Amino acid sequence: MKPLPLRLSVLDLVPVMQKADSHTALGQAVTLARTAEKLGYTRYWVSEHHDMKQLASACPEVLLAHIGAHTEHIRIGSGAVLLPHYQPVKVAEAFHLLATLHPGRIDLGIGRAPGGSAHVTLALSGNFLDNVRKMPDKIRDLTALIEGEFTVEGERVTARPVPPDSPELWLLGTNAKSAAYAAEYGTGYVFGRFMSDNDGAAVLEEYRSAFRPSRLLAEPKAIVAVGAVCAETEELARELAAEGAGWLRSAIPAAEEAAGSEAVQAQVRHRPQGASSAADEAAGGRQPEKADAQGRRTLIGTAGQIKEQLHELQKLYGADEFLIVTQVADYAQRLKSYELLASCIIGAGRR
Repeated sequence: MKPLPLRLSVLDLVPVMQKADSHTALGQAVTLARTAEKLGYTRYWVSEHHDMKQLASACPEVLLAHIGAHTEHIRIGSGAVLLPHYQPVKVAEAFHLLATLHPGRIDLGIGRAPGGSAHVTLALSGNFLDNVRKMPDKIRDLTALIEGEFTVEGERVTARPVPPDSPELWLLGTNAKSAAYAAEYGTGYVFGRFMSDNDGAAVLEEYRSAFRPSRLLAEPKAIVAVGAVCAETEELARELAAEGAGWLRSAIPAAEEAAGSEAVQAQVRHRPQGASSAADEAAGGRQPEKADAQGRRTLIGTAGQIKEQLHELQKLYGADEFLIVTQVADYAQRLKSYELLASCIIGAGRR
């Protein structure tokens, strides 16, 4: 049986590459988005991280306004806005504004991770674990705002401007809890394979079986986010992946150290009984991972080899769209990786 066509999208962490600065990294993000559009990628999403020297995207909504002005038709979105830090009405307003500027193109991906060290997390939103416990209410309110059905004390509150087409709402996660939230509130779901050893097939099956249709989405809709490093030879791809792992390792020590800080330990010591799951649930509840763990989950090889691996994952997960995360240390090679994949997979599908 012939496999179904694959759809590819881009998840850009907006890395500050070797010998570059944040200004350069943001310009490279624009170039990647424009290239992805030209190559036929379905979506271009940017992440949210805070006080991380090697990552330049702290405010996805601001960067997306800029990206949208420099592209024409590719869907653009967040992967993800970290909802525990924010009030849903402000998030809805920001993405309604984006969807008004760029009609029919905006995706609102939300997540539950802190996105930075303990101290920047405290600076952003105070007690993070308490905010994670409020996630069901936050997702419910955000969904109501996007649907135009949100009320406060019986009075309707509208996230304005009201766009001609609502943003697509997606929840990103790595475990059954995040999948359950997506199913309950009728949103799309993105399983983050590139940052999880959990059984993604089981997580996606739970999402599909428990899905409740909403005004935003009639049927379950899933994407799998995968790490991939593609080159003209397998040897070069493995070399680039190893260098990228080294770059990643240099990016996370400060965050790892902060994770054990007194600020976080105080929250853990004083959280209510039964609250431990809140930390564990936050997009997997994970601290930044060692580079070797990331490497085990990365598809590495030529475009043909990665295409075969993606078809295997397609059968395993029952998903036909993959959000590609490419972490290599050299900008030109990173761009080339996306180009090779598109030529082999997207280009072949067009012929």
